[in-house]
Amino acid sequence: MANHKSSIKRIRQTLVRAERNRFYRTRLKNIVKDVSTAVEAGNKEEATTAFKVANKQIHKFVSKGILKKATAARKVSRLHKAVNAL
Repeated sequence: MANHKSSIKRIRQTLVRAERNRFYRTRLKNIVKDVSTAVEAGNKEEATTAFKVANKQIHKFVSKGILKKATAARKVSRLHKAVNAL
């Protein structure tokens, strides 16, 4: 166990941030999965709608610092390519 006040605070902060990041990572997986399932089903309208939501959310995660800019661009590009292939 930590002995200093600052290290105790740091542990608390780390736990809160880890929980928040877990939420965002799970959300990211789910929105990508929504687009992927719509593409696999061959439903162009649903895939396009899901892609618009995913694009907005992924870029929001960049502004929050959850994802790096290049990672987000790569994910969006792959999703966009899949949707356009329909």
